[in-house]
Amino acid sequence: MRVTEIAYRGWQEASKWFDQIAPLGRTLDPETLLREEAPALADPEQALRVLRVSAPQRFFAGAADPAALVVLHQRLEAECRDLIASADAMLNRRFDLLGYRGLSFGDPIDWHLDPVSQRRSPADHWSRIDPLNPTIVGDSKVVWELNRHQWLVRLAQARALTGDDRYAESCVSAIDAWLEANPPGVGINWTSSLEVAFRLMSWSWMLVLLRESPSVTGSWVMKMLAAVWHHATHVRRYLSYYYSPNTHLTGEALGLLYAGLLFPEFRDADRWREAGLRILIDQSEAQTLQDGVHFEQSTCYHRYFLDTYLHLLLLADRHGIELPQTMVGRVKQMTEFLFAVRQPDGSIPVIGDADCGALMPLAAAAADSRGVFATAAVIFRRSEFAWAANGIRPDVFWLTGLEGVAAFDRIAPAQPSSTASRVFPSGGYAVMRTGWEPTAHQIIVDIGPLGCPISSGHGHADLLSIQGSVFGAPCFVDAGTYCYTADAEWRDFFRGTATHSTVMIDGAGQSEPAGPFGWRRRPRVKLREWHSHPDFDFLDAEHDAYRGLPDPVVHRRRVIFVKPSYWLLADDLSGTSRHQIELTFQFAPIAVTLGPHPWARASVAGGRALWISPFPAAPVQASVKCGELLPTRGWISTEYGQRTPAPMLVYSSLVVLPWRILTLLLPDPQGLLSPPGVRPIYDEKGLPTGLTFDRPRRSVRLSEHAVVVERE
Repeated sequence: MRVTEIAYRGWQEASKWFDQIAPLGRTLDPETLLREEAPALADPEQALRVLRVSAPQRFFAGAADPAALVVLHQRLEAECRDLIASADAMLNRRFDLLGYRGLSFGDPIDWHLDPVSQRRSPADHWSRIDPLNPTIVGDSKVVWELNRHQWLVRLAQARALTGDDRYAESCVSAIDAWLEANPPGVGINWTSSLEVAFRLMSWSWMLVLLRESPSVTGSWVMKMLAAVWHHATHVRRYLSYYYSPNTHLTGEALGLLYAGLLFPEFRDADRWREAGLRILIDQSEAQTLQDGVHFEQSTCYHRYFLDTYLHLLLLADRHGIELPQTMVGRVKQMTEFLFAVRQPDGSIPVIGDADCGALMPLAAAAADSRGVFATAAVIFRRSEFAWAANGIRPDVFWLTGLEGVAAFDRIAPAQPSSTASRVFPSGGYAVMRTGWEPTAHQIIVDIGPLGCPISSGHGHADLLSIQGSVFGAPCFVDAGTYCYTADAEWRDFFRGTATHSTVMIDGAGQSEPAGPFGWRRRPRVKLREWHSHPDFDFLDAEHDAYRGLPDPVVHRRRVIFVKPSYWLLADDLSGTSRHQIELTFQFAPIAVTLGPHPWARASVAGGRALWISPFPAAPVQASVKCGELLPTRGWISTEYGQRTPAPMLVYSSLVVLPWRILTLLLPDPQGLLSPPGVRPIYDEKGLPTGLTFDRPRRSVRLSEHAVVVERE
């Protein structure tokens, strides 16, 4: 640690001690606290007037514009109906959170309960509670997701759309109960500054959307404003500069910016706003790699980070705040990366950790990426972003109002004119695809690094792995996350090498876990070559994750995409001794069967197929693992807390290195039941160097630095 970090951590520890013996403002009633911290809000009538008249002009345009919500209901009736239906379920206190459906936290709600494990965290000072200890708190992710109060925003949205005050009454009663059960500084819901900031943002949306409700009285607004002060003060005091200097810090900064801009009447509002703005500007550079990829190596956290900055751009524009153009450019790059990895079916592939959370889920389908692209289209006036949105989305109405709706309508959606294949050398991804049509083929190759330099906390040990779609449908997939702290064995399994489509050596992963959010080593990846042409793409990369073995091994993978027909993987393993090699392919939940050895057939969309076959320098054994436990293989997790069996194809062999294996991935539009006629080509050393296809007659040959494709 540097001196500044030691000093800051020491100051925070001292603050925790003082909070325990002399809680700041906890014993003050709302009126007394507001007289000290925001005299202009210490009167019920004035507090209500500020909420109804001034606050909407300081917030997102859509939330302040009833006319925008009328048009939203007219143009996106089905989406509004889904949103109201989800709000109705919440009136009955049944919650769909993360990957869980219909969770009940009791009646009245127990705000400290994890209903999955049935564990309840203690009512101690927050600094004495370890939120990552499942034996004490259960799964803190589940508890926190309820206490983010994003579901209260959903209720407030339903009230704004329908005028039905049941939704407002439910919000008011829930807030009253929460404030009673969670005094400042007490309990698990204060242990993470990010979670406090999430709640602060949710309350901001809820207050603005409910401002005209008869259930929202001046005295209740004062109670809420006092709670806003407690939250913003806590976040400002316990910023995650060193504890989690990643999306935690930027989320906390956005929460401070929300509070400082929405309620400038507070004496500390300027400090909240300035701290939030400074952090967000600084972290846009610190956390974004040169090609626009977020350094956590996770598409989920990349999107969350992007959402944070889209909110920043909109709020800055609303308040006339000038932002550095370099930062604005990075936000555009972030969107371009998300667009580049977007799958043909419109979804975003899971890469690295994913917890199903969202910055502010303003639509019923929070995982839908179209809202991100629609909002970015309005901000950047980009036709390809509007095309990816596939029409206007609810987010545009809530965030930008009628002005943003008109701006979106003026954009002519269009596919990009540039090539569909692209490499992100700093972020560590290469995308190979036939085009932008819904039935396109696409593969994403992970070329590192393992994760962010600080801890690699949300990155997976998936170097040189592939995932992608065939005929538009996801085929090879990242296995997902499943959990963070609830089960250490499953946590390590899902982020380990054994769940990804790459090469394993001697049963070892590419790195060893160091707790739930760390790795003991960060292997190095080198991108040797990348070429993209209309007829083919070529990638050449290697990693040194297995240099620590008694016989050090380097894995080199070349991926050749002969457009639009097939992929060829060339895996070279250097070394001098005997090793157990496993070449693995993790599939989505589709049918994968073994054909004439060593062929395998995967059934894909519309009765079509994908044929897979290795052509090694030594015999291999082929097997399909699905839902196995000893050893654990063949599982994916599409949502946090859920896992399901899915086939993993494994080719294994005990060989003496050096060794090479060529693997053909051949999409079959006819869905034939027998494999194509393909024969390997060997060099004088007995290593496979290419393939010859019988129909049509053609061949592909691989040399050290070239690929030769011959057609009859």
